[in-house]
Amino acid sequence: MATADVPTVVEVEETLTGRYMQTARSGRHALTLDEPPQAGGNDAGPGPYEFLLMALGACTSMTLRMYAELKKLPLTRVRVRLTHRKIHAQDCADCSTREGKVDEITREIILEGELSDEQRKRLLEIASRCPVNRTLTSEIKVRSRLTASDWEGGAPWDAD
Repeated sequence: MATADVPTVVEVEETLTGRYMQTARSGRHALTLDEPPQAGGNDAGPGPYEFLLMALGACTSMTLRMYAELKKLPLTRVRVRLTHRKIHAQDCADCSTREGKVDEITREIILEGELSDEQRKRLLEIASRCPVNRTLTSEIKVRSRLTASDWEGGAPWDAD
């Protein structure tokens, strides 16, 4: 996982081979993103929300593995199942937003191993401390700007 001092850099660009197909690159890794046919895509890869859920799931699992190793817990395997949906704010008892819709992510964590009830409870608490979970549940500021087509030089146009 990235540290706070070193920015994570990912580049995403259209492949120009499908209506919504994208290639996302991070270092030497490349992934394909797309939309399902019902949204006008070719289903050549997971969509943006699926990647968001994958990031949270992977971070959760990795954080639990690190904690289990540190505490020498008998955790043999972690599986995380996530779902995302939009719900009416008025149907969310613990949401501060009262109008419109809010995003709801449900995270089911399956812990395998001879763990006590107390260890399982502690691991559930630790899951909420994974860096991606903390990012998603904290204030986020996305700063956008236009730059030259070669990704270098040129005067940027900022929009917050």
